[in-house]
Amino acid sequence: MCYYNAVNISLAKSIRLNAEEKSLEGIASAHQPLISGFDYGLSPVLKKLDSSSGFEMAEMEWGFLPSYLHDREQVYRFRRGYKDEKSVFHPPIITLNAVSEEILLPKKIYRQAALLRRCLVLSTGFYEWRHLHGINRKTGKPLKTALKIPYFIHLPDSEYFFMAGIWQGWEDKDSGEYAETFSILTTSANEIMSQVHNSKKRMPLILPDAEAFSWLMGNLDEHAVAEAVKYRLPSAWMRAYPVAKDFRESADPSAFFDYPDLPSLEDA
Repeated sequence: MCYYNAVNISLAKSIRLNAEEKSLEGIASAHQPLISGFDYGLSPVLKKLDSSSGFEMAEMEWGFLPSYLHDREQVYRFRRGYKDEKSVFHPPIITLNAVSEEILLPKKIYRQAALLRRCLVLSTGFYEWRHLHGINRKTGKPLKTALKIPYFIHLPDSEYFFMAGIWQGWEDKDSGEYAETFSILTTSANEIMSQVHNSKKRMPLILPDAEAFSWLMGNLDEHAVAEAVKYRLPSAWMRAYPVAKDFRESADPSAFFDYPDLPSLEDA
């Protein structure tokens, strides 16, 4: 799943979609080589304007929040998990990603957002893990515990690209704080991502400009939304290479790292 994104736009002062430009001035989150979803911080998102046919750049909190959460204490428990009065631990509910094939199901918290509040999440690349099973020298059988190699995946011909998302406004019922929150849609992996994210074979729903504009601005009914999330970005548009295991602590997290004897993706 996509939990680590990069928005490291170092040269461009604006982004363009369907011949419309939006300035990045004041969007601090557009200059981050690594955004961890588990920090639940701000990310740059394209959002349709209510009052016109245009869109705006916004900064939203990564991690879709349902409206029934009363205050920030409940948000914390929702995202981090908690122990109840009987010391039973309730695990966190992760809403960084939403499974695109399921967003329209009747009981999903994402359904209304998919129909009414679609957005585009800006990215210059994302990180995912490849699982490799070594061979036990004594038995000759694959080891049960996989070696996990992180990869950086990007579109080499594009400085930035768009991931399909959905968003929701949330208000703290006590303090009045208002936050806009989002989730990135995921879809089944294409050929290259099936080799990189080979444990779950999923990838972000990355949309080229025409499809991205339709997702953001189109008057899509339920059938059209269901069709839109079937898109698969061609593998030929993507590049993936290994990065250091401690990339999350690195000043240059997307730097190539050479692992001896690492099978190439083409040979996987």
